[in-house]
Amino acid sequence: MEVNLIHAEDFKLDGGACFGVVPKSIWNKIYPADENNMVEIATRLFLVREDDRLILFDTGIGNKQRDKLLAYYYVANRDNLINSFTNLGISPDDVTDVVFTHLHFDHCGGAFRKNDDGEAIAVFRNANYWVSRAQWDASQKPNQRERASYYKENLNPLMESGKLHFIEQEGNFTPNIFLHLMDGHTDGQLIPVVHYKNKTLAYVADLIPTFAHLSLPFLTSFDVRPLLSLEEKQQFLQVAADNNYILVFEHDALHPCCTVQNTDRGAQVDETGTLEYFMNK
Repeated sequence: MEVNLIHAEDFKLDGGACFGVVPKSIWNKIYPADENNMVEIATRLFLVREDDRLILFDTGIGNKQRDKLLAYYYVANRDNLINSFTNLGISPDDVTDVVFTHLHFDHCGGAFRKNDDGEAIAVFRNANYWVSRAQWDASQKPNQRERASYYKENLNPLMESGKLHFIEQEGNFTPNIFLHLMDGHTDGQLIPVVHYKNKTLAYVADLIPTFAHLSLPFLTSFDVRPLLSLEEKQQFLQVAADNNYILVFEHDALHPCCTVQNTDRGAQVDETGTLEYFMNK
């Protein structure tokens, strides 16, 4: 078994949108904004090799979006997805499974790229695609709050591929990968927990987008059910602290991973560092 991180691209997000009701005077000390109130965001993907399967969790933004949208989010380093695979000595064609934590554009857009003729071409040509049934249904009939996060240019190629599969309930995806279902950020978000080398890694996607969001009141303004998000996060962090999870952040541009510990104020950051640092401890 083997785990790696794939850096897909970088973008920026308004700090208010990122941290919700928490005042800037608080969050800016933890996760600083630029002069335009924008914070740096990464799209860090999680790659797991288990037996004869190479499983990628999420695919980043990709290149199919309108230039106006890409400019609005200051999307940069758009070649990093392929370059990251190349640097690992792996071809995207080696990926057997792509699991989407959910289908917001920054999590699924990179599965297909736009060629010179404007056609959508599969990046992972030999992969099956997986998403929760609840999330697929939400993407097909989105509520007004989420409508701007689902794009037909991302979703239609998945359905037309004939390789899209639905996960109906939480449970084991492989012997060493368990998929949790969370509904606070969006219906049916999948949170994978991986057991590897006597350690437990959790790819926390938009349940905990950055290490700053470990604090319970720090919730993004994109969460469709913020009170449920808070409850899900609190319960998950308690389990993470009790079981020494290594949390892998999809969106934290500053800290790839961290561990948490129990305190009088609940689960709090213990250490931050790279995946390599924690795996070698």
